[in-house]
Amino acid sequence: MAENQSNGIGGLKTFDAHVPEIKFTKLFINGEFVDSVKGRTFETIDPRNGQVTARVAEGDKEDVDLAVKAARQAFDHGPWPRIAGYQRGRIMSKFADLIEENIEELAALDAIDAGKIFSIGKAMDIPHVATLLRYYAGAADKIHGEVLKMSRELHGYTLREPVGVVGHIIPWNFPTTMFFMKVAPALAAGCTMVMKPAEQTPLSALFYAHLAKKAGVPDGVINVVTGFGSTAGAAISSHMDIDMVGFTGSTEVGRIVMQAAATSNLKHVSLELGGKSPLIIFDDADLDTATDLALTGILFNKGEVCVAGSRVYVQEGIYEEFEKKLVVKAKAWSVGDPFDPNVHQGPQVDKKQFEKILSYIEHGKREGATLLTGGERVGTEGYYIQPTIFTNVKEDNVIVKDEIFGPVLSLMKFKTVEEAIKRANDTRYGLEAGVLTKNIDLANTVSRSIRAGVIWINCYFAIENDCPIGGYKMSGFGRDLGLDALYKYLHVKSVVTPIYNSPWL
Repeated sequence: MAENQSNGIGGLKTFDAHVPEIKFTKLFINGEFVDSVKGRTFETIDPRNGQVTARVAEGDKEDVDLAVKAARQAFDHGPWPRIAGYQRGRIMSKFADLIEENIEELAALDAIDAGKIFSIGKAMDIPHVATLLRYYAGAADKIHGEVLKMSRELHGYTLREPVGVVGHIIPWNFPTTMFFMKVAPALAAGCTMVMKPAEQTPLSALFYAHLAKKAGVPDGVINVVTGFGSTAGAAISSHMDIDMVGFTGSTEVGRIVMQAAATSNLKHVSLELGGKSPLIIFDDADLDTATDLALTGILFNKGEVCVAGSRVYVQEGIYEEFEKKLVVKAKAWSVGDPFDPNVHQGPQVDKKQFEKILSYIEHGKREGATLLTGGERVGTEGYYIQPTIFTNVKEDNVIVKDEIFGPVLSLMKFKTVEEAIKRANDTRYGLEAGVLTKNIDLANTVSRSIRAGVIWINCYFAIENDCPIGGYKMSGFGRDLGLDALYKYLHVKSVVTPIYNSPWL
């Protein structure tokens, strides 16, 4: 895909030569691309300009039923749960190889579907999931139970067995990463699955289904049903023949998923939900590092990140200088076409999210917060928003309480350690938090005191394959990444037999 600038839209340059041919738009069920039962389709929109990219098959309950039937057959009678873990690992490694061979096309699909920066997709998102597949491929033949020291004349041991058919429902902000955070450990465990990508970002998921088949993943193991949450997603959550559902998305929808799972067959549920993560910066922090981390913490992926550092607390001794430096850097942050190599921030994912973010900015103004920079759209077409920083905000302001999921930062001042901890915890969420200080005792004290699933000290977005992530409070439960993610797709079965000549014979 050669680079080619066009005259642009809405005052922004466009790089349309990067846009790939859309190859896969149908549902993927039992190893084949098929139309939906009702023949319906929906539009996927390019957020750079609001134009239709493709029409994609719209799955509904009937299609989920077919996908679950295929996954159930593959689990109950197919080879995937029964072959040696080493063989599963080899197929997963081949899958990773194929992803790397198609890296440019995959990064481009996420750019036109989600507005993600093309260069970051090539350098980070796509290579990361290939590594993630290999990480779990290496774990596939290391799934072991334990021998138990029983208190009576009994011999006991445990087995770890795959939970069965898993339903995955993922969001639109990281289409590739979220796909494999769910699929990779479930594959390693020996599960089969039905995946529903977000309706805004279906294209890369369908491409990955194609690559999975090419890699040798048996038919029925991975099924992809594109469609809407209220229909296809609801059908997955409530399906009586799905053994577990894993959901990443908003807390509001997470409630619905959990209710559906509870009122159907009481299936296992893992929820990675919303966040309103605090970044606490103490007086001794390096100012340049602190401002860089604060800016990246809210503007990476245009703020559409569940762990975005949207609440920044700065100790009063460095607050004034920090604010000045942060505003200068925010104004230099480049917003534009995600294929432009000089751009830091692409468009929000769709019109709905774009308008939601702008409405929160207006809320901030009405509540009396001071707008330091940004607050407006960029250009006249597409869904671009300026990096936005508010100060003079209060803990009960809507922009401080709600997850905005956009490039909007609330900047606040604090005096004492105790105040910082109290304010950081004053939220219904508990996903991640950041602490910046050169004092290790202070860092450890604050880390132990904040109720969140991950604490980053003197870094941010330090997400690695080995490190489990997930939430406290209304940020959900269950963990992605690390071996914790593998174990959640495994049942523990205990086997007990009496020892010879024991009274239990």
